[in-house]
Amino acid sequence: MLEAMRTISGILLASCLSLHAADPAVTELMQSRDALRDRPFSEIVESATGRKVIPVDPARHGAILHHIGRALDETLRAFDDPAHPIHQSGRVNEASRHLEDVLRDRLSAIPGWTCAIPATAEGREQRAGYPDLRIETDTGIVIYLDPKLYAAKNRDSALRTFYYEPKALTGKIQANAIHLLAGIAHDESGTRLRLTGWELVDLSRVNVRVKIEFQASNRDLYAPETVVAQSSEQGDLN
Repeated sequence: MLEAMRTISGILLASCLSLHAADPAVTELMQSRDALRDRPFSEIVESATGRKVIPVDPARHGAILHHIGRALDETLRAFDDPAHPIHQSGRVNEASRHLEDVLRDRLSAIPGWTCAIPATAEGREQRAGYPDLRIETDTGIVIYLDPKLYAAKNRDSALRTFYYEPKALTGKIQANAIHLLAGIAHDESGTRLRLTGWELVDLSRVNVRVKIEFQASNRDLYAPETVVAQSSEQGDLN
């Protein structure tokens, strides 16, 4: 058994060395992953976009926190109505869309404030990707706000729930800004979605890590040249 394990280890090591020799880009990618563990989110944003993440100063930004907090309170109260469409949402993603829309309306109603879906570097509004909302106050301060629903029982989970993918043309961070995440807890124990509370997170204080993965779509996987066997009765697969 020990000799077999040594043989297997030798094969794996040889394969890794062969891979590194054949494609140094993969080795460089793996080294980058190790170098990008637990890095400040603000540092990643500035490196990727040239824009600064402004830390929240409770003394200076107290009024901003108050206004956003009140808008969140009003949003949660709106969803107390059993007839609200959010309670017919089949998935959390659909519920999140309702949440963003109502919160955007509440924030836009603050005198002198605007709240909209952020535009990309190409100048078009885009819902997908971080951040979800762009606020500009009456004093010209820009805030990127990312509302996130999470199950209250999973608050301390170690699973990944926040993602940021830097992109040149479709990136939505176009200004020096405060970056806030609005974590909104929901209770899954009843027959309908119940929002139980919110927390504002200053993302300038958060460390992030990179996950490198290689991906393929169903079109890539189930191509004629990749399938080597299949059931005799295909039904509606093709």
